[in-house]
Amino acid sequence: MQEETIEQLIRRAQEDRVDFVRLQFTDILGIVKNVAIPVRQLERALRQGIQFDGSSIEGFARIEESDMILRPDPSTYCLFPGLRPEGRTARFICDVYRPDGRPFEGDPRWVLRRVLQEAAEMGFRVMLGPECEFFLFKRDADGRPTVQTQDEAGYFDLGPIDLGEDARREIVLALESMGFEVEASHHEVAPGQHEIDFRYDDALVAADRVATLKVVTRTIAARHGLHATFMPKPIYGIAGNGMHTHISLMAGETNAFFDPSGPYQLSGTALHFIAGLLHHARGFTAVTNPLVNSYKRLVPGYEAPVYISWSAQNRSALVRVPAARGAATRVELRSPDPSANPYLAFAVVIAAGLDGIRRALSPPESQDANVYRMTPEQRLRAGIESLPGSLEEALEELVQDDVVVRTLGPHVFARFVEAKRIEWDVYRTQVHRWEVEQYLGTF
Repeated sequence: MQEETIEQLIRRAQEDRVDFVRLQFTDILGIVKNVAIPVRQLERALRQGIQFDGSSIEGFARIEESDMILRPDPSTYCLFPGLRPEGRTARFICDVYRPDGRPFEGDPRWVLRRVLQEAAEMGFRVMLGPECEFFLFKRDADGRPTVQTQDEAGYFDLGPIDLGEDARREIVLALESMGFEVEASHHEVAPGQHEIDFRYDDALVAADRVATLKVVTRTIAARHGLHATFMPKPIYGIAGNGMHTHISLMAGETNAFFDPSGPYQLSGTALHFIAGLLHHARGFTAVTNPLVNSYKRLVPGYEAPVYISWSAQNRSALVRVPAARGAATRVELRSPDPSANPYLAFAVVIAAGLDGIRRALSPPESQDANVYRMTPEQRLRAGIESLPGSLEEALEELVQDDVVVRTLGPHVFARFVEAKRIEWDVYRTQVHRWEVEQYLGTF
């Protein structure tokens, strides 16, 4: 880090009356971690980094190679919201390095950086706009989270029906104080469900913001006596939480997806990118939908995509092209959910699209009919496959997809698959309440 940058950051922390600095990073499963240091240690952190025990972080390192270094990214400095005015906490998002100065290959942020570098070498800058959904649930008398919603509101409803409006407003204000440009926030389809959309930005910035959104949302919800969850399907029979992801590629100042003379005003680059998403969809689903519970959301009937198709019109397709054109031309991938590690999820999705461009893959015809209403025979004739139906199936597809495996890298791939196979095996061997209620009195 340049001396001038270090001095500027130290001076800014002084002007902001910072007492503590949070150094934030993310483990392989997407859980946000942080270490807090007194502000007097900030100069050392900026110059040398802060050492920590990587063997204690999920998927990072074995005990014999545990030493890791956190290096703050200077562009991520901001004040953490809602703390004492006389003494504040600042936040940096960090990259993880080995003691010899090499980037740590198990750092999810580094995985995304590598893919963005590949895009840059192809002449593209990747822009992303995620839409994160979450539920606000009541807590019980002991403060433990329940699945009781505090309202019966629906899509775009207002208060007083939307009782989470005050918490959501405070979340938005906190995010804007941290530099987010929030485009919209509203009640979603299900009772107690909410969505916050922020303006599209560089893919790495977007991933940082998803990680920050989760922390801020949970923190502020707790202040209101609520529990915020990004779990994909917390309640049977109602809509689940998605993270629809809008993607565009910029070539210089030009949107590389727009061609006024192309089909649907889409360029060849856009069509190849879409084809890459469809080709690798089964392979990247374990990363974009990483929980056993994720596959309770990916079922017909709740707007979540199930079938691998694309459309320039309807929302039943896995990949949708919103109506906007010109500089706003983009594709929307509708399958990811917000339990995903945003760095890894965005990395594999971008890599899939770039592979489609490299290989000049062509997508099938746009499916403008509602794919959910097609019969199995109609989908078969149209060549429409389904997304994996379980985490186990998704992992089987992942290990066979060379592009996804290469994107994750040997370290992340091995640790991620190991952790997820354990998760599936624990789930598979449990006896669940449904089984007891269904079978105990009959057999």
